[in-house]
Amino acid sequence: MTKNRLTVKKTVIALVGIFLVCIGVAFNNNTRLGNDPVGIIYDGLRAAFHIPRVQLGMVSNVLNIFLILLLFLVGRHYVNVGTVMYLVPYGMFITIGSHLYPHIFTNDALITRLTGGATGIILYYIGISLFVAADIGVDPFNGFMLTIRDKTGWSMRRSKMTFDVCLMLAGFLMGGKFGIITIVTALTTGPTIQALSELIQKRVFMERT
Repeated sequence: MTKNRLTVKKTVIALVGIFLVCIGVAFNNNTRLGNDPVGIIYDGLRAAFHIPRVQLGMVSNVLNIFLILLLFLVGRHYVNVGTVMYLVPYGMFITIGSHLYPHIFTNDALITRLTGGATGIILYYIGISLFVAADIGVDPFNGFMLTIRDKTGWSMRRSKMTFDVCLMLAGFLMGGKFGIITIVTALTTGPTIQALSELIQKRVFMERT
């Protein structure tokens, strides 16, 4: 049972994963070509309260704190070290990405924004895969998705798809940017993360039974 213990290696890889996820979310948001299903909620709240785009990290922190408190009430067994670790640096990392984007993608041309979006999606996928491969817990959103699965008896696939659609709809209705990035990530995140995380587990951790 030592396989899932928290180690320095898993902690570092999880933190690198969180960093890449946040940079990806920030890049996608700054392209104005859409957000991933989670990012669109952050962007929707930001838009609804007329908060500058560069402060997306602050918005994400407020929402994640609220979600962890709520998750503790409805599905507290999914609140663990990984959930807390995901929360603590998340807003700061997104803020870094928001400030970094204009220094890398220095004009507003469509090709530049598409390149920024492609970069953001790739970083987002790699980051989530690293966090999943580290196997130290779940983020607040996936904690809620798993709670829905537990309480409804739905399959993981149905729970994930339903949850993502609800996130995208809520984010869009609040003013979050829906676009090509939203569609691409909604259609490809699941299978991409599954394949990448399994590859990382084999190549990086090489757990032996």
